Amino acid sequence: MGNRGMEELIPLVNKLQDAFSSIGQSCHLDLPQIAVVGGQSAGKSSVLENFVGRDFLPRGSGIVTRRPLILQLIFSKTEYAEFLHCKSKKFTDFDEVRQEIEAETDRVTGTNKGISPIPINLRDIEYQIKDMILQFISRESSLILAVTPANMDLANSDALKMAKEVDPQGLRTIGVITKLDLMDEGTDARDVLENKLLPLRRGYIGVVNRSQKDIDGKKDIRAALAAERKFFLSHPAYRHMADRMGTPHLQKVLNQQLTNHIRETLPSLRSKLQSQLLSLEKEVEEYKNFRPDDPTRKTKALLQMVQQFGVDFEKRIEGSGDQVDTLELSGGARINRIFHERFPFELVKMEFDEKDLRREISYAIKNIHGVRTGLFTPDMAFEAIVKKQIVKLKEPSLKCVDLVVSELATVIKKCAEKLGSYPRLREETERIVTTHIREREGKTKDQILLLIDIELSYINTNHEDFIGFAKLVVLRVIRRGWLTINNISIMKGGSKEYWFVLTAESLSWYKDEEEKEKKYMLPLDNLKIRDVEKGFMSNKHVFAIFNTEQRNVYKDLRQIELACDSQEDVDSWKASFLRAGVYPEKDQTENEDGAQENTFSMDPQLERQVETIRNLVDSYVGIINKSIRDLMPKTIMHLMINNVSC
Repeated sequence: MGNRGMEELIPLVNKLQDAFSSIGQSCHLDLPQIAVVGGQSAGKSSVLENFVGRDFLPRGSGIVTRRPLILQLIFSKTEYAEFLHCKSKKFTDFDEVRQEIEAETDRVTGTNKGISPIPINLRDIEYQIKDMILQFISRESSLILAVTPANMDLANSDALKMAKEVDPQGLRTIGVITKLDLMDEGTDARDVLENKLLPLRRGYIGVVNRSQKDIDGKKDIRAALAAERKFFLSHPAYRHMADRMGTPHLQKVLNQQLTNHIRETLPSLRSKLQSQLLSLEKEVEEYKNFRPDDPTRKTKALLQMVQQFGVDFEKRIEGSGDQVDTLELSGGARINRIFHERFPFELVKMEFDEKDLRREISYAIKNIHGVRTGLFTPDMAFEAIVKKQIVKLKEPSLKCVDLVVSELATVIKKCAEKLGSYPRLREETERIVTTHIREREGKTKDQILLLIDIELSYINTNHEDFIGFAKLVVLRVIRRGWLTINNISIMKGGSKEYWFVLTAESLSWYKDEEEKEKKYMLPLDNLKIRDVEKGFMSNKHVFAIFNTEQRNVYKDLRQIELACDSQEDVDSWKASFLRAGVYPEKDQTENEDGAQENTFSMDPQLERQVETIRNLVDSYVGIINKSIRDLMPKTIMHLMINNVSC
């Protein structure tokens, strides 16, 4: 390609840009261009004005430039400006150009700079701006002009940070350093401009723009360019590279680099255009015999759109094809998360309060005995408690269906967006599918309640995973773990960590977790727990065990103090002791007459029965939860989702 051909590259791309803009850029082609990016008041507008050699951009404080501005420079003997939105008018007065930009900006974004009486979080504006800029600079076809003021730390430059996000190798980024004349005395940006500090493949160019005062005083751009040249030639840090600095050099570099960039990207642009042309020709072929009034055409188009809706819906649920969202979880993935994270979490959340459960078991046992004493019938108490726990599953299960329904509603809305050109068709499609889902929702909820009722109808104590009464004898250990005995005097060995084993009958401690060397075994009869205040110098959390009959608990100690690393550990051990029938010292609640009534029986036999049933309930409810966790997604998929997809 000769020099003449090279010169024609930029005008050629400008023509393409106009063509795509006029058809709404539906071709999805990224044309080579230079995108200017930089923090607020970095000097982006000034760089562009000096570049063009005219004052034509809106000025002021705050966010002034609120829309992307596509600027095309065409060499012409007569100077004029032209807008794509009013192609016929040629502006020769550049004040009018500024007014037209302001008017066109206000037309789209509103006159009050995007601010309304409703409070708007400034961060929202930040994100909106960032997203808008990223749209332009993410394209491989864009060169990035990163504008940074010299009087700020380069490491914190918004422009360079954003450029690095999309161009980590720095292959497409050109650095522009503004406000060199505003640096503190004795400092300069020589290292940056010599490309030593934060090197960029294409390097940095320094410029000096007019100040706001110069602009207000109508300082001529020609005079500003002369002042810029003088600044570089007379500055000791920059004079050796003055020919590589300033706006005229920036113009030359950008012209050259954009031309080269266009030349490099043209082959892929040509092949994209050719493939799009082929598919368009194929489409046009279909319409050769098209008669607008042919009803079969309309029916076919309608059917195609409805079918496409169905295909998109299925893709979003299955997570395939062009419907995969790369920004957030959507469709099927979100439903999957409801099944396998949210629903199990809801089940865990409703797990019972230890004290309440033991109290219920204790009452169930007493009530089943009635006036009789003697033989204990644990199976009846066990069934009563288990059924109460199973009924509690209904609420989280129905909530799970509601969550899936609301997710499906979102998927429907997303899929219907493609029907946007036909509002009535879109509305009707959404209505029909949503109504269908509501019907399926009712059937699914009935089925899920039926599943839970089925579980309630027969308590299967022969289930292979159920621990049963026989296995309970082996599983009497309630808890194992390390604890420090806090109050042994130094004479007797001092505070020491031991391996503790708690069963329904005793608390033993060993040298270590191998449980070979037993230090002591303490029967649980007449034991209670009390809180111990945390020591001034200690970061340990402590509780104590004592005997209600004033006897020594261990050696000459009236109580043993057990220390844990956190309050959570203390609470967790207390819950385990509750299961073994060892209660807090002041565990009393008021009965209806206002008198103090000890909530728990001191009858060791009853406590052992409570512990037995507590373990059985735990085992059986675990089986039911596992079963419901497995059946819920299957039921919802079968009755709601697969059904809609069909």
